[in-house]
Amino acid sequence: MSNDPMAQMRSVRFLLWVLILLLLFYLLPQIQLLWINFTAEPRSITARGELAPAETNNIQIFRQASPSVLFITTLSDHVDLWTRNITRIPRGTGSGFVWDKHGHIVTNYHVVAGADAVYVRLDDQRSFKAVLVGTSPQHDLAVLRMSMPLNPPPALPIGTSHDLQVGQMTYAIGNPFGLDHSLTTGVISALNRSIDTPTGIIKELIQTDAAINPGNSGGPLLDSAGRLIGVNTAIFSPSGAYAGIGFAVPVDTVNRVVPQLIAHGRYQRPQLGIGIDESLNKLISKRLGIKGVVVLSVEKSSAAFEAGLRGTRIVGDGGLIPGDVILKLGEYDIEDSDSLLDALENYVIGDEVSLRYWRDGEQQETRVVLQ
Repeated sequence: MSNDPMAQMRSVRFLLWVLILLLLFYLLPQIQLLWINFTAEPRSITARGELAPAETNNIQIFRQASPSVLFITTLSDHVDLWTRNITRIPRGTGSGFVWDKHGHIVTNYHVVAGADAVYVRLDDQRSFKAVLVGTSPQHDLAVLRMSMPLNPPPALPIGTSHDLQVGQMTYAIGNPFGLDHSLTTGVISALNRSIDTPTGIIKELIQTDAAINPGNSGGPLLDSAGRLIGVNTAIFSPSGAYAGIGFAVPVDTVNRVVPQLIAHGRYQRPQLGIGIDESLNKLISKRLGIKGVVVLSVEKSSAAFEAGLRGTRIVGDGGLIPGDVILKLGEYDIEDSDSLLDALENYVIGDEVSLRYWRDGEQQETRVVLQ
């Protein structure tokens, strides 16, 4: 070791600098953190500018429509076998919307089916008991009525569904998983869909990718003008939650069915008053070489009777003389019994429509007033 005092001093200074650097390296993060905490303050706000037109339209649609959308809760009566006491327990939830100024509410049939009591909650959290007015299981539609409160919510404006196009914007408002007044957006993915439900096959549905989850059932599907174009009814999902495919009953069907439910408590399809049988229809149509529905019988005083249609006759040797074969009803081509029933679904009792039929090798046309 050197005895030179200057060399020893330089060594000591070098070690001190090394220690200071190490200390600074160790303390620097803590010093930096203290400085950040000491100087922390809110950041300046960046000016946003105007909302995009699509966003403005979304907000406007929700503000206008959401007060008319209701949260529906159903209850079931539970009877204690020992005490015979009746207890009402929650059964399920869904959505609905105000139909008219008389307090009628439209929802899905499956939302209220089997319920012993139904309550509706408004946008302002007021709750009212509702009574069941009528149902149409084949359309998955039901009508409720509540006592009109002060400052009642307005009825939704009604649109049309026959002129919808794939790609149009859609807006679904409902109460998914009990979270009331939720808005989802999407487009019309397809039209004229059919799905199988516990109450039967529902046809001519609107398919949309607007998110529809359990609890959205019975809520409105709106177009970009805020008009009702459908009633959300079902989803296609292996898990039971949203998977990108939802279905809605088109408003043209709703606008045809709901007035009958209000007036009569049930839906009645218009009738021609003829007897048909699809098995015989296939045999006779094949023999005649035409597609249509063969009239087997005509009820007296029916629409078909007044229009002069003829039924199938049995001759003495057991043979059949085919009756008239219905080829077209209104604008709808008739190929079998199902297509005839589907065509009748598009009309109401009292409508006068054209009817084209085959008789004695010739096509003829008449007018018929549906009953």
